Amino acid sequence: MITVRKLLEEKAKELKVYSVSVNDNVLKALQVMTEGDTGAVLVSDGDQYVGIFTERDYARDGELKGRCAKDTLIKDVMTETLFSIKPETTMNECMELMIKRSIRHLPVVSNAHVVGLISIRDVVRAITEDNQSTIDNLENYIQGTGYGR
Repeated sequence: MITVRKLLEEKAKELKVYSVSVNDNVLKALQVMTEGDTGAVLVSDGDQYVGIFTERDYARDGELKGRCAKDTLIKDVMTETLFSIKPETTMNECMELMIKRSIRHLPVVSNAHVVGLISIRDVVRAITEDNQSTIDNLENYIQGTGYGR
């Protein structure tokens, strides 16, 4: 099974952890998310990550509750509970955690530092590619093709 480490290695070119401060406003976070083409940003307080802000947070706690993006601080609408994973975590373990906790993004932590952020899209893609590879290998085995080339 593919691990998070392998996924991060494959994403190396686009691997950047986007973040905002707890004292930034929602508009700033939305701008950072747009620039990074990402659906989530980590929220920092000094040099420590204390939460995550996602498109879902904005949809549920933003304008619908009468808040204005430029006047609302991230700390007032962010998700404070931050579930993280290690590079050794498998894609199946990621998927289980995401389903169990109803979350779509997981920070990857190594040696007490965030080294990446993966999304449910990343996990689904990796599992799908791994399954397709297994199917292709089984078809080749059954048909006796694809070996010795």
